Amino acid sequence: MLSKNNSIVLSKLKFRDHDLIVKCYTEQRGVVSYLLRGVLKSKKGLSKTVYYQVLSQLQLDETYKPNQSLHYIKDVKFNYIYKTLHTNIYKSSIILFLSEILSNVLKEEEKNEDLFGFIAAALQYLDNEDQFSNFHLLFLLKLTRYLGFQPENINNNYPFFNLESGIFEATNHGIYSVSGENLILLKRLLGTNFDALNTVRINATQRQTFLNMLLHYFELQLGSFKKPKSLQILNEVFH
Repeated sequence: MLSKNNSIVLSKLKFRDHDLIVKCYTEQRGVVSYLLRGVLKSKKGLSKTVYYQVLSQLQLDETYKPNQSLHYIKDVKFNYIYKTLHTNIYKSSIILFLSEILSNVLKEEEKNEDLFGFIAAALQYLDNEDQFSNFHLLFLLKLTRYLGFQPENINNNYPFFNLESGIFEATNHGIYSVSGENLILLKRLLGTNFDALNTVRINATQRQTFLNMLLHYFELQLGSFKKPKSLQILNEVFH
């Protein structure tokens, strides 16, 4: 079946000598993997690989057959052309990190237009923003809403947040209880939109500590979650 599908590239993998397998998060079908035959063989084919940089936003003319694991792309064009995401070293480190996160947590082969729209709009915001050092923190926190474990913003006056249950609590419950600077930042970010993110001022150490807490939260809520290999690169770039 030939159809159009908006997509966001999650990852690409060389297959055999001249082929690529590109995994995308699509607007109409969720996660879909495409086989690009011979794309690494010719100069014309190689020129098309520019479309498949991680988190590129594309419009695909696809050949999709239900019950198959790999599908095919007949034609491709950009839905949105980034100006800075793949050229700014700081932004590209965020993109590499988030693509690994999204590739890890997005598994469903079904439509979720709200989630697709959130990811696409957030990436366009980052592309146009000059102050973005905390972007990945807010992105991950907002992503939890679509994954089904957004922190409950009830009783947020309580002095602890439980990473295991995802709720604010009046008492300390041990290793899963968050307090101090991480708690203050969590409460603030829960009430912040991207357009007000530049008002949140934290240093590199606070940012790294909070990110580690968020990743621990993902690990507790998603049993299959693994910390991204690109985390070290991200921390080095923003230290």
